[in-house]
Amino acid sequence: MQQKLYRDDAIVLRTHPLGEADRIITLLTRRHGKVRAVAKGVRRTGSRFGARLEPFTLVDIQLHAGKSLHTVTQVVTIEAFAVGISADYGRYTAATAMLETTDRLTDEMVDPNQRGFLMLVGALRAMAEGRIPPPLVLDSFLIRTLAVSGWAPELRVCASCGSDGPHHALDIRAGGLVCTPCRRPGAIAVRQAAIEHMIFLLAGDWENVLGAEETVMQEAGRLITDTITWHLERSVRSLHYVER
Repeated sequence: MQQKLYRDDAIVLRTHPLGEADRIITLLTRRHGKVRAVAKGVRRTGSRFGARLEPFTLVDIQLHAGKSLHTVTQVVTIEAFAVGISADYGRYTAATAMLETTDRLTDEMVDPNQRGFLMLVGALRAMAEGRIPPPLVLDSFLIRTLAVSGWAPELRVCASCGSDGPHHALDIRAGGLVCTPCRRPGAIAVRQAAIEHMIFLLAGDWENVLGAEETVMQEAGRLITDTITWHLERSVRSLHYVER
C-alpha cells in the first residue's frame, strides 16, 4: 500500500486550472509512474510553488496520496528545461510532442517505467541544450519510447515470418518490415537508407544519425510518427506542428 506522504523525482507533463487559484499537475515520476496532483494556490501571486510546476521542469516533489488526486506539499526545481526549450520554436514544438506522447503512452502502461522516465529527462536536456536538431532528438525519443513500450518496429527480419532482410515494406499492423510474400495492401515502401537511419536512432549512433541526408531523416520521421499514431489509435496533435 502506498504511503500517504511520499517523495519522488518528476517531470511536469501538463497543467490545467482548477477553480480560481489551484492547478491540476500531471507528472511522470521516476518510481510511481504517472501521477495527477493538485497544487493549491499555485495561480496566486506569490505562490510558494511559482514557476516550479510548469511543463518541461524536472522537480524533486513531495506528494500526499489521495484516492484519485494527490496533493503537492513541497517542490524543488532540479532542472528547468523550459528556459532553453522555449527560446526556439522548433525546440518548443518538438519537446511539446514528447510530453504529449509520454502522457498518452503512459495511459497504456500498467507499471511505472523508470527507463522511460530517464529517457524523457535525457531527451528534454538534449532539446534544451540545442546541439542536435530538434526533429532528430524527437525521433530518437519516439522510436526508443516505442521500444520501451514493446512496440518498436522490426527492422532486420520480416515481422510476419521472420525471414532475414533486407526488406523494404513497412506494415505497422504486422509490427515492422515485411518480406514480399508477406506484404499486404497498405504496406509502405521504405528506402534502405531510412531503415538504417531508424536502426541508428534506436542504437543512439549519433555519428551516423547526424550524417544522414535530410530526405532520409524526414522519411524515417514520418514512419516513426505513423507507428506511434497507429499504436495510440489516434494522432498526437502536437506532432503536426513539428518543423521537419
